[in-house]
Amino acid sequence: MSKEPVRSIYSCRECGAEALRWEGRCPSCGQWNTLVEVPRGPKSPAASWLSSRPGTPQQLSDVTLEEFPRIELASGEFNRVLGGGLVRGSLVLVGGDPGVGKSTLLLQVSGALARTLGPVLYVSGEESLQQIKLRAERLGIEGRGLHVLAETDMAAILHQLDNLSPAVAVIDSIQSIAFPDGSGGPGTVGQVRECGLALLRWAKERGVSILVTGHVTKEGNLAGPRTLEHMVDVVLYLEGDNLGSYRLLRGEKNRFGSTHEVGVFEMRDGGLAEVPNPSEVALASRGRNAVGSAIVPVMEGTRPLLVEIQALTTPSSLPVPRRVANGVDMGRLLMVIAVLAKRAGVPLFAQDIIVNVAGGFRAVEPAADLGIALALASSVQNAPLAEGMAAAGEIGLGGELRSVAHLPRRLGELSHMGFERCLVPQSAIPSLEVPRGLKALGAETLQQGLHLALPTPARRARSDREPAG
Repeated sequence: MSKEPVRSIYSCRECGAEALRWEGRCPSCGQWNTLVEVPRGPKSPAASWLSSRPGTPQQLSDVTLEEFPRIELASGEFNRVLGGGLVRGSLVLVGGDPGVGKSTLLLQVSGALARTLGPVLYVSGEESLQQIKLRAERLGIEGRGLHVLAETDMAAILHQLDNLSPAVAVIDSIQSIAFPDGSGGPGTVGQVRECGLALLRWAKERGVSILVTGHVTKEGNLAGPRTLEHMVDVVLYLEGDNLGSYRLLRGEKNRFGSTHEVGVFEMRDGGLAEVPNPSEVALASRGRNAVGSAIVPVMEGTRPLLVEIQALTTPSSLPVPRRVANGVDMGRLLMVIAVLAKRAGVPLFAQDIIVNVAGGFRAVEPAADLGIALALASSVQNAPLAEGMAAAGEIGLGGELRSVAHLPRRLGELSHMGFERCLVPQSAIPSLEVPRGLKALGAETLQQGLHLALPTPARRARSDREPAG
């Protein structure tokens, strides 16, 4: 008796939709060139496993709420991004570039949880047990209570999860595991979706948190179908330059908390260490009287953070001058350039402009508008801002300065870091509580703000002659 021939279907990498033939554009999500060929085989073990325990509907009024305290991790920065800790039964996806430190961070978290919470299962589909042991010794992890498994068979991983019943499980990575009888190999659209669904169902039924790492494409997106990001509870990104030492953990999705928090870590010989004062890190390498530099207090969730916005302007030889934005929103940068030229008379249209946020941080909120404008004006005039000056404010198209949220907390961080003055919109001054030792300078328009923040040549010469201290 001959077997039925295996037919192929085409699945979208973005949304997971299936089609019987290849098309240039996905009929479901509308993305171009995302359909990939996937062999259609027999029903996968994931489908049978998921359908083995059907549920029954209940009236919403009959559903009772149970208290599930969060699992506090040893890392305060990780807890901050998660919203206070791991929620039991949650599926957390951690993405990042190769070598950024995802495995290191999760192995450190696993080792700490194993000492305080109970058995933890760490599954690696990319490293052997000896490689994991070498990394654990380098990180100073004893490993008592931490169970490690080198496996790529999803069915075997589920079996070990049932046998051990860990308090927390870690899968490194979702693209390296697969159901042996499923269609396609590890990392394919179908396998990633089925493995993700199996882990999600297991976590919800057992009330056990699972942390999963995911590869990132060259565009900076998580590899695999977009349905994986939709099905998990939390999506985190570990960002940072592999040549640098600092890493930022950001939340892109969180069903149990805010997505605006950020955790800061430093890669050291002993692993990833927390950075309790990111503002000090952001300002550590800033030179005194730096030209084209402005300090802005931005809000990362509930945390005020001081960042340095740098601007460089040079005469352009191109018909269309270049605009480069690193860490700031390109749309807001173009708006600030237009307002500076139109309302404040700063000649920028024939200049190549590069704006950067030092240290790999981001300043994408409207409160950074005034800092971007001051940095640009400082670069054009080749003159530093007034000593000890910071700025926070939104710029309108008419050149007016508008107030921003959480201004007292921003000023509190500036005062804590030793700043003496901060330029803010005049409309916020009457009701503003200014910390001791800090002076708030109000300006109604951008032109007034430039006059206050950029001293005239006579005032600069006079301040240079004054003795220090």
